[in-house]
Amino acid sequence: MKVVGITSCTVGIAHTYMAREKLISAGEKLGWDVKVEAQGSGGVEFALTQEEIDNADFVLIASDVTTDGMERFKNKPLIKVPIAVALKSPEGLLLKIEKQLNRS
Repeated sequence: MKVVGITSCTVGIAHTYMAREKLISAGEKLGWDVKVEAQGSGGVEFALTQEEIDNADFVLIASDVTTDGMERFKNKPLIKVPIAVALKSPEGLLLKIEKQLNRS
């Protein structure tokens, strides 16, 4: 499974980067290719390429604030969750999304 996403929190520091790392680690554990852009207090880091977006099976937005650049994801399955969900259970979140997408 190929996943792209964005993490961002209200302060744009710790939770943004912690959620990013947890999602990437969960993806590695599952054997998935997970790329996550961080939109933090310092701006955008680890920016997604259009090729990564085009090749993704779905887009995951883990954020508690407005996310920039959403137009890049048109025509892609898009899931939005509070950042706390990605922090608490990243692997469970990814598996739940996969299950939902397979039902569609």
